Amino acid sequence: MKQNDVMTKEEGRLAYEDILSVITSIDDKETLRSLFDDLFTEAEISDFVLRWLLMDDLKRGKSQREIAKNRNISLCKITRGSKMLKKKDGFMRALLSKRYDDHLHL
Repeated sequence: MKQNDVMTKEEGRLAYEDILSVITSIDDKETLRSLFDDLFTEAEISDFVLRWLLMDDLKRGKSQREIAKNRNISLCKITRGSKMLKKKDGFMRALLSKRYDDHLHL
C-alpha cells in the first residue's frame, strides 16, 4: 500500500487490517452486498466486477487481445491479471483452478 498525503503508511496499514477484519466477520451475502453498496460507488463496483470477469476470461483461455476488444480494457490491465494467474502460489490461480479445472480441464 502506498503512502500518500491523506494518510500515513501506518494509518493505511491499520485501516486495511480493519477492513479485512470487517469483511471476514460477515457471513452472509446480503450483508456483504450492503457493505459494498455503502462503501463503493457504482463505478467502483463495476471496475471490481470487470476485474473479476477479466480473470475469469484469462482462466478460460481467451487471448489478451480478445479480452481487450470484448471488454474494452487495456492490455496493461490484462497483462497484470495474466501475471497473477501465472504465480504458482497465487490466490486467484488457486481459486479459479478449483472452480474450473475439473470442469473445463484447463
